[in-house]
Amino acid sequence: MKALWRWVALVLMAFVALQLFFVLRIAAMVVVDPQSTSFQRSEIWAQMLSVGRGGELHWRQQWLPYEQIAEPLKRAVIASEDDGFVNHDGVDWNAIEKAWERNNRAEEQAAKASARKSDRPVRAPKIRGGSTITQQLAKNLLLSGERTMLRKGQEFVLTLLLERMLSKQRILEIYLNSVEWGDGVFGAEAAAQRYFKKSASRLSNQEAARLAVMLPAPKRFEKNPGSAYIAGRTRTIMGRMSSAELP
Repeated sequence: MKALWRWVALVLMAFVALQLFFVLRIAAMVVVDPQSTSFQRSEIWAQMLSVGRGGELHWRQQWLPYEQIAEPLKRAVIASEDDGFVNHDGVDWNAIEKAWERNNRAEEQAAKASARKSDRPVRAPKIRGGSTITQQLAKNLLLSGERTMLRKGQEFVLTLLLERMLSKQRILEIYLNSVEWGDGVFGAEAAAQRYFKKSASRLSNQEAARLAVMLPAPKRFEKNPGSAYIAGRTRTIMGRMSSAELP
């Protein structure tokens, strides 16, 4: 029994130490720009492995201060990804509830389609999330890409820490400078240079909305930039940009 309690105590100590590590990392981000995220490091590792199999190593990232990032891009990203960004505490419960309802409807429709066409495979429904910008940053900045309840719980804790320790403006600044915008393309400046051959400080409304469209699946969208979906979604985001609140 003593051995069991020692094991439990060690697990708890490790958990507390991990949380303290996260707190110190986030506290440093108040004044220090993060050089990389966990997601970026996993991507560069994957690229390095592909080089050994005949692939190429390509990487673009350049930090741009918040004040130099074009306002249209800030508005477009908020309008597209998290229109309640400045008002919530890191978790948008209404968005999560709506996502849950959409997912349930999609699963029910898929089940009905499967029953009608039992001899043919039915495509699995697309599962939608309700993650805020802060949640996305917490996941990409400090966590692995695992889809487990334990990781989701840690994401929730980190989201609250980010919201308590950093300003909304700082959260958006780090997000825009670290989010993936294509294969090996990270941050607004790299994305603007990659797709429009200009700085992210000079993006137009249309260009900003076009970049915001890519965020849910940048690697997929960069392969088909002229799709009807991207064009239509870009127009939708442009229509919402004027009402997007900036921190």
